[in-house]
Amino acid sequence: MARNDLITALDIGSTKICCFIAELGENGRARVIGIAHHASQGIKAGAIVNMEDAQNAVIGAVNAAEQMAGTTIRNVFVNVSCHAANNGDIDLNTAIGNGAIGDGEMRKLFGEAKFRDESPDRTMIHSIPVGYKIDGSNGVRNPRGMTGQTLGVHIRTVSVAANAIRNLTACVGHCHLDINGHVVSPYASGLACLVEDETDLGVTVIDMGGGTTSFAVFFDGALAFTDSVPVGGLHVTNDIARGLSTPISHAERLKTLHGSALPSPTDERDIIDAPQIGEEEDGTVNRVPKSFIVSIIAPRMEETFELVRAKLDASGFNQVAGRRVVLTGGASQLTGVRELASQLLDKQIRLGRPIKVSGLAEATCGPAFATGAGLLSYAADNRGEVRPMQASMAKASSGTFGRIGGWIREHF
Repeated sequence: MARNDLITALDIGSTKICCFIAELGENGRARVIGIAHHASQGIKAGAIVNMEDAQNAVIGAVNAAEQMAGTTIRNVFVNVSCHAANNGDIDLNTAIGNGAIGDGEMRKLFGEAKFRDESPDRTMIHSIPVGYKIDGSNGVRNPRGMTGQTLGVHIRTVSVAANAIRNLTACVGHCHLDINGHVVSPYASGLACLVEDETDLGVTVIDMGGGTTSFAVFFDGALAFTDSVPVGGLHVTNDIARGLSTPISHAERLKTLHGSALPSPTDERDIIDAPQIGEEEDGTVNRVPKSFIVSIIAPRMEETFELVRAKLDASGFNQVAGRRVVLTGGASQLTGVRELASQLLDKQIRLGRPIKVSGLAEATCGPAFATGAGLLSYAADNRGEVRPMQASMAKASSGTFGRIGGWIREHF
């Protein structure tokens, strides 16, 4: 039987698809009661390339999580790759008289907004109020109960390619599921792994996935910027497979068991067997020193962090982000990645693990599951966000004004 008090997260990635089913406790904290993951199919660089294969993978993960939780789900929160994401800002202002600010004044602020409609090839998935101002004074986080004559809000927006959202929505819909909300992957990972001081002082979350490496800058308690580079853990695996002429499955195993992003003095002495493509099980085995594998992995990981650094510098948010970086995603667990990132980015690095949800087993509480856990955190607390993609607004006006109207009806 379906339960109405459950929230579900569906993390659709290039290497795996994870489904988290959780219930909310009295403290608003999500407790996982069902979790499963399935090898990803039909997904490349975070985008759907084969609808049928992707649907089968999603159904496999969802069914296994439902069996564990002993329930049936109908609605999910889904992550979105932030490839070619557009970051924007909107400022709204309204006159409110000279009384105390309450829900009515908040409705007026958002209700009188004159937004421009989005480009038909872009879909806005985040509209985050990052600061209010009263009579021109900035820095107000919650204006309710305060007095003034004018009320303003600064909203940070994130939009992605509309076709990517349509394909993702169609895939999930064909699995008989409705989408309650979309969240860009690094934003979700940050919600799962960051502590309050980090989001206030400035931090960069780098989500190292299989097909892409995405990142988000947090500052003053809110999302400031997000983007991605088209390089991930699968590129490292493919490099090893090509360099050693070994099957991709064996290359992934070699990367996991013996791979490192930094050389060590014993690499020349450690000899590794790599089966050859097309050979029988007892066929020729290529014996190479571990240093050869490291020489393949290190340049690709260096390229990844250099691309991230270049995009941060070009965005102008590198200084805002401070000197703190949190690594998440499966590729961040590779030996030596933390140290290499520290050298190339010249920042303090730590691995991020989900800390905002409970009930995770030891095997599912690592950096590879940060995005799924962050989707649960987002579902439990939207941090005051205007949710343009919420299911209740799906049939509302396609313009931004119509979506804001839906948000007002829901929250007031």
